[in-house]
Amino acid sequence: MAVIKKLIRRTLKIAERRPWIIPLFGFVSGVASFLLVERKQEQFAQIISVLMLASWVWLAMENLLRKGISHWFGITVPPVVLRYVNQLVHQESLFFVIPFFFITTAWNTGQVFFTSVLIAAALVSIIDPIYYHWLAARRWLYYCFHGITLFAALLTALPLIFHLPTPQSYLWSLGIAVLLTGPGLVRSMSVVWWKRTIAVVSLMLCAGGFGILVRPWIPPASLWLTKVAITDHIDDRNRAPKQQFKTITSAQLHAGIYAYTAIHAPRGLRERIYHQWIHKGKKFDKIALNISGGNDQGYQTWTHKTNFPADAKGDWQIQVVTEANQIIGILRFQVVDAEAQTKPRVESASREQRPSSSSISKQTSAPAVALPDVDSSQQASSTPAPSPQ
Repeated sequence: MAVIKKLIRRTLKIAERRPWIIPLFGFVSGVASFLLVERKQEQFAQIISVLMLASWVWLAMENLLRKGISHWFGITVPPVVLRYVNQLVHQESLFFVIPFFFITTAWNTGQVFFTSVLIAAALVSIIDPIYYHWLAARRWLYYCFHGITLFAALLTALPLIFHLPTPQSYLWSLGIAVLLTGPGLVRSMSVVWWKRTIAVVSLMLCAGGFGILVRPWIPPASLWLTKVAITDHIDDRNRAPKQQFKTITSAQLHAGIYAYTAIHAPRGLRERIYHQWIHKGKKFDKIALNISGGNDQGYQTWTHKTNFPADAKGDWQIQVVTEANQIIGILRFQVVDAEAQTKPRVESASREQRPSSSSISKQTSAPAVALPDVDSSQQASSTPAPSPQ
């Protein structure tokens, strides 16, 4: 116990004498986690996620833990140290989640707004004059900053640690962030207690409703596409497309095409995703697929559609979405008349999956969900990417 007390006292003295050490440590460790996560070190990401959530427990119980340290160890934590610990948690959390959201963001959708907010928040957290003199001085803005950071941290950590599907992790993240942020936001108001009670309930309900409303604009932090293709043939041996089309003819389309996607998901996560076939802004089919995580190359899925409207020319897209309607990615292709293009434009399928000597099971997903205006005939299949020998 004496050694622990001595270590804590020495740490607090160093932090009080050189307060810039704590935010510098947060910045360096955040960048390190960024690089390691980018290289798919999922086990390290799980450890960092646990430590990050533990630091948020400190923030939530700051007063209680500070009194406990004073009672157990006879040490008073200086206010300057508490301020920098809060900044450290914000820095570490933001620099940890940014690589996930950067990878999973569909940059031609509204998701770009949320990811841009996170990047801006990370920059604010490392610039002391802005963080302390502008953000912290405005308590209502500080608590909003605090809540958004916590929300993003939970969105990333919960699927990694507890293997929660995206819809559940979103609701849990939103609920916890609102519950822990709302009271602090109301405390910053100079009003009587009964007005504060009404204000906190109203703000929580509004924040929860707003979070549900903008859910399609929030990237699914734990799911991203590693490979996509529009093709007319799937190689059964390699479980990969033989070629990729950007433009196809009407005849090819009506003969049947495949939408192929390989989706990265954390180990142990089981998720239901959908391929939404859309023509000129009109949704024709929504086909369900079940995936599971754990392979760096991604869980291979595809849908095969054969029935199309007579006039199918123009721009098509297949939106890959979660059950909560969060966009994972979008495939795009164009349909033209045979006269307009005698030969479809082809791209070689990149990063083809190597077959494994072990058998690969083929899974048929739940039946397709077809909209009433089009008779659809399609097939949905999914299989894990083969592991290298």
